[in-house]
Amino acid sequence: MIAIEFSRSVPRYAASKLAGRTTPGLLPFVAPLRVGHYDDPELPGEGWVRVAPALSGICGSDLAMIAGDASFYFSPIISMPFVPGHEVVGRLDDGTRVVIEPVLACTARGIEPVCAACARGDVGLCVRTAHGIIAPALQTGFCEDTGGGWGTVLVAHESQIHRVPDAVPDEAAVLIEPLACAVHAVLRANVAPDELVVVSGAGTMGLLTIVALKHLTNAGRIIAVAKHGRQQREAIRLGADDVVTPDTATRAVRLATGAHLHTAEMGDPWLGGGADVTFECSGNAGALDTCLRITRGRGRVVLVGLPGAAKIDLAPVWHRELDVLGAYTYGTEANGQRTFDIAIGLAQRVDLSPLVSAKYPLTRYAEAIDHAMDAGRLDSVKVVFDLGAK
Repeated sequence: MIAIEFSRSVPRYAASKLAGRTTPGLLPFVAPLRVGHYDDPELPGEGWVRVAPALSGICGSDLAMIAGDASFYFSPIISMPFVPGHEVVGRLDDGTRVVIEPVLACTARGIEPVCAACARGDVGLCVRTAHGIIAPALQTGFCEDTGGGWGTVLVAHESQIHRVPDAVPDEAAVLIEPLACAVHAVLRANVAPDELVVVSGAGTMGLLTIVALKHLTNAGRIIAVAKHGRQQREAIRLGADDVVTPDTATRAVRLATGAHLHTAEMGDPWLGGGADVTFECSGNAGALDTCLRITRGRGRVVLVGLPGAAKIDLAPVWHRELDVLGAYTYGTEANGQRTFDIAIGLAQRVDLSPLVSAKYPLTRYAEAIDHAMDAGRLDSVKVVFDLGAK
């Protein structure tokens, strides 16, 4: 197969971290990535199938890994070298078009009896992701045994496979995995009718969170915080009631809620009152700090974007008794439906295809990653690899 491989290299890791902060354009060239020909991954056992990816997304977590900003918290449940890519639409050997649910939980690992989380359907909380018949990995795209979407072949367990309806084009199907993450985040937040909701960050995850809010809740008002023009336009198209810029977010929430503004002696202002629920979708520490400061007492702050390791002032959480909720992946929701099934249903109702802004062949991976790193400024949303392109 042809694939992009990520390998362990301390010098390249250090170079990536430095380039990501000083010269982002150099990052794809100094990161521990290499495109080449590799052996196809072998089927690990019964129930495993081969998938030929058609499109595969470049996710924010992939970019954090490449830039050396990913948390070392994940190191016990990643195995190297691996082929990245977990947002995948492709075909089985018989031609069936599918997306994969990338979490590598007990069933895929051949572990019986399954852990308590998997027994409940909460595969994203599986505690056995370092055990079983395949190498440690939280997901496809971080496992040396399975391959990933940034290659022409990967292997997946049948429990990970979801058929794509004919009405959903590849450009929308490649977004089903991140849409499932957004669905899970929104359902986890228990948004009540007429509540004021803020979605901070309008990249892929923020825009898909707006989709889930619009179609799965009766939120009273959705305010999107978006920095760039394309993001702002898509936020309105997909269901946001208002769009504001990061520097006006606090003022917008204050005006919408009648909250009191408190000016701190040092640091940013905060609101007495504010939004009922905020979703932080960028993983940016400054954006999370703002979310904590503009959410009302006993409101909910949902972490949708992968947080970095930066220091965050948690005084607002303590003072206003905020509920801070993590929203990692998916599984079976409280209504008994699988998150992926809900996401596939939404993909048939909402036109997601325009969010795919650029496609690149694997051979142009440096250009693709550079584009994805600066997607917002370049008026783009999702950058993907086209595995059929030359």
